[in-house]
Amino acid sequence: MAKKIAIAGAGLAGRLFAWALARAGHEVRVWDAGPGPAPAFDGQGAAAFTAAGMLSPLAELDRAEAEVAVLGWQSLRLWPAIVAALHQPVRLQTEGSLLLAHRPDQGAAARVLQRLQQAGADLSSFPTPQPLSAAQLRELEPALPAGPRAWLLPGEGLIHPLQAMQALHSSAAGVQWHWQRPVAEVQAGRITLSDGEQVHADWAIDTRGLGARPTLPLRGVRGEVLTLELAGHGLRRPLRLMHPRHCVYLVPRSADELLIGASEIESEDRSPVSLQSAVELMAAAHSLMPQLGEARITRLDRNLRPALPHHRPHAHSAPGLIQLNGLFRHGWLLAPALVQRLLTQTQLASLP
Repeated sequence: MAKKIAIAGAGLAGRLFAWALARAGHEVRVWDAGPGPAPAFDGQGAAAFTAAGMLSPLAELDRAEAEVAVLGWQSLRLWPAIVAALHQPVRLQTEGSLLLAHRPDQGAAARVLQRLQQAGADLSSFPTPQPLSAAQLRELEPALPAGPRAWLLPGEGLIHPLQAMQALHSSAAGVQWHWQRPVAEVQAGRITLSDGEQVHADWAIDTRGLGARPTLPLRGVRGEVLTLELAGHGLRRPLRLMHPRHCVYLVPRSADELLIGASEIESEDRSPVSLQSAVELMAAAHSLMPQLGEARITRLDRNLRPALPHHRPHAHSAPGLIQLNGLFRHGWLLAPALVQRLLTQTQLASLP
């Protein structure tokens, strides 16, 4: 029997819910504070737009709990069918990612690898880092210069966030989207808009990210990314550069576009990217791929990721109410598995 569904928040989780529930024949409406379905790149919209889209359950064991890796591998199994069912093409690659370290930083790399091995000791069914010789690295990534030590993380990959967000929106047939309508409160069977209007439904779904404060004790963690354009750059897989002070990643978006980012900054500052941050990111990327010296900077962006004090996601269902929040820096890695879990618990729908 079709249900009336009211969703607060049109980020990644909100769009996955809307798409899956519409496919199941439910009447779905979505409210969001943003101006529309496309990103404004002003530091205010859904964190999913600013993400690199790395699908890295193994690499995340460096700083996350084993549950993140387990859910991440579940999502990696779900993403291909989701992408295949969307009405627009979405870049999805699961051919592995690379960890790299310059020779002076190999002590830091050894500590990271030790943590990965210790954290993964109870996850023996999943892949482990594979050291690469110089010849093996050259075969996998001929665009990289000789010198850095490298490890392959099998099965990891990437998804193109902008393409996926657009495709989820356009593929959600029959969904009513209400933009510039922030939600003040979400309760079982009811959402209350900031102007006081109340919307009643069979199920209310709260995926507002930081907008769910103070119901959840969320904080924003700043992330910064640079988008570069370089025709025929040649990079095939996501890279993480291990460094004593920070982790920098380099992600190929297309044959001509790359994204550079750093893992996290403990700040709720939404102001533009600073000169120091931009220089550090570009210098780290240039040290891996000197040819990036000819790349053009097409965008600098920043946003806040919603995080809970324990850094674990909040996935909750009760009669008439679903909450999903606090995915931190793992949104693209965890969202499919958690959405599927909540849809199964409530018997409302299923992802493909």
